[in-house]
Amino acid sequence: MLSVRRQTTLRVYIFEKGKNTMDTEKQIEFHKIKEIWSQLAVTQKAKERIAETTFILSEGELKKQLRDTTDSREMIEKLGTPPLQNVDEIKEIMMAAEKGDCLTPYQLERVERVLVAVRRLKDYLGRGKMYDNPIAFYEENLDEAGDVREEICRQIRNGAVDDYASKELAQLRGQIERCEEQMKQKAEQIMRADKAYMADQYCTFRNGRLCVPVKKEYKLKVSGSVIDKSATGSTLFIEPTGVARYYEELQQLKIGEENEVYRILYTLTAMVASVSPVMGENISMLERLDFIFSKGKLSIDLGAAEPAVNTERRIVLKNARHPLMDRAVNVPLQFAVGEGDVQGIVITGPNTGGKTVAIKTVMLNCMMAQCGLHVTCEAADICMSNAYLCDIGDGQDIAENLSTFSAHIKNVLEVLRGTDRDSLVIMDELGSGTDPAEGMGIAIAILEELRKSGAIFLVTTHYPEVKEYAEKTKGMINARMTFDRETLSPTYQMVIGEAGESCAFYIADRLGMPHDMLRTAVAAAYGEEAVGAYHFQTEEHADSRERRGGPARIRKSRQGKGGPDLSMKYKRGDSVMVYPDKKIGIVCAPINEKGVLRVQLPDKKIWINHKRVKLHVAAAELYPEDYDFSIIFDSIANRKIRHDMDRKYTEAMLRYEE
Repeated sequence: MLSVRRQTTLRVYIFEKGKNTMDTEKQIEFHKIKEIWSQLAVTQKAKERIAETTFILSEGELKKQLRDTTDSREMIEKLGTPPLQNVDEIKEIMMAAEKGDCLTPYQLERVERVLVAVRRLKDYLGRGKMYDNPIAFYEENLDEAGDVREEICRQIRNGAVDDYASKELAQLRGQIERCEEQMKQKAEQIMRADKAYMADQYCTFRNGRLCVPVKKEYKLKVSGSVIDKSATGSTLFIEPTGVARYYEELQQLKIGEENEVYRILYTLTAMVASVSPVMGENISMLERLDFIFSKGKLSIDLGAAEPAVNTERRIVLKNARHPLMDRAVNVPLQFAVGEGDVQGIVITGPNTGGKTVAIKTVMLNCMMAQCGLHVTCEAADICMSNAYLCDIGDGQDIAENLSTFSAHIKNVLEVLRGTDRDSLVIMDELGSGTDPAEGMGIAIAILEELRKSGAIFLVTTHYPEVKEYAEKTKGMINARMTFDRETLSPTYQMVIGEAGESCAFYIADRLGMPHDMLRTAVAAAYGEEAVGAYHFQTEEHADSRERRGGPARIRKSRQGKGGPDLSMKYKRGDSVMVYPDKKIGIVCAPINEKGVLRVQLPDKKIWINHKRVKLHVAAAELYPEDYDFSIIFDSIANRKIRHDMDRKYTEAMLRYEE
């Protein structure tokens, strides 16, 4: 049999009752831990790695991962949160630069931002060296590419090439500004000189040309080209001849500016492409450090501690708690297995006593430790396992025609097939879902197979025979979840070495079950001689909870025996109000035996319960006694057919809406 340290094939058996879905993480809620953990990461790569994380089979690798978690937590506690940044966008930018594409100012600023983050992270890690923290020495693998960062910072500002990126660009933009000002001055001069011809006292740009607004009738009074006109046609926008000369000069200057901007952008792009290998290393290191620091953040958030790991099949947890439960109300769990010759624990106790939470807490902490995470314990010594196997919950599946018991057994058999001495197995409510006698036998058979496999296992049960079997069998031990009989509440504490009881009789007693019923129940369960061993509440308390009265009487409907006849409540033609919309309609058909009537609304006919209708105006007040309601309710086609039927034979048929 392969040992944990030599095992190279990853075997994860995840079973859900009746489904064989390979999802143990959901069974023990490790996926929820991953969701919390993922939110603490910054980069997408780290989030993906977290989602794919599973338990580690190499002892050396596991110890390294645990050291990384401890070191990252210590650094965060001493130096604060590391200055990490998402680098997903920069990967596409680097690919574009390597292909020779011209990077935009926005893309260059993204490169600069990452290089600034690298510089800050180097400073952060450098400060960690004073504490001899091993993670601090990752700083030597980061290169801030200072020359590239400084050039981008100098030449790119606010998403554009800066005016002073080069001397030539500064000159060109200065000339453009002067030319635009000269154009404006020339246009204003013309407007002042020909004020009488102007439709307004302002100049404007139309189709990229600087124009003056001229009244249509004075078109020939102003020398220049008509560029546009107003919506009414009464105003023409003319570019004066004197302004056009400046426009041609301006276009030449802008072409020069554009060429110089592209020259600068291509130069910076080439510089970025030249440091592509360095950027690739930086990005990889940022993602790696993000993953490491996310483990430290999770440890701090959960109040966790570094566990010791072993390969001697020993699990010891001190003050363990479920990481998803509120620390203020969680009761610490004391747990140990694998010491001596004990490999399996049978846990008993009342319902809602915390048995399922206890076994989940053990497996969840073990899996977290074997994934390189800290555990929510004061101290822990956890063995490495090659498989985590679960049978928890009700797997009843109607689609697959599986009852609770069938699904349970199907899942158990899969678990047993995947179990060996290096596995950790938990099973909830062993042997439940069938006849108690047969379920007890199956539970014992399952325990025997688990014992033979050599695996560490934790099971919960209510069968007293299983408790006795565990007490007598080598390699197994009983444990119980304590229960306060006075308050009828569980204390969520596990006591290893003692068998528990369901406390069903005490709970039923406190909830008011009569003593004669309780005695009958005890005698049926354990025999007449066991009745005297149970101490129920005093008779004084029992007297105060006598059965109250009898069941309520059934009141039969009197309809048909002198009761109101609903069919007469509304007549055809009555105007009614329909609730809750408060729409006015006309009754087409009176109330039937189901209490439903038909009402004609403005656009349709509807069936509606009589309780949602209220009489608005009676038909007698609206229509003559012999009024033909077909005029209202029948279609024109039906009325024509009916008229033909009264006069002659016809094959046409009347059609009515449903």
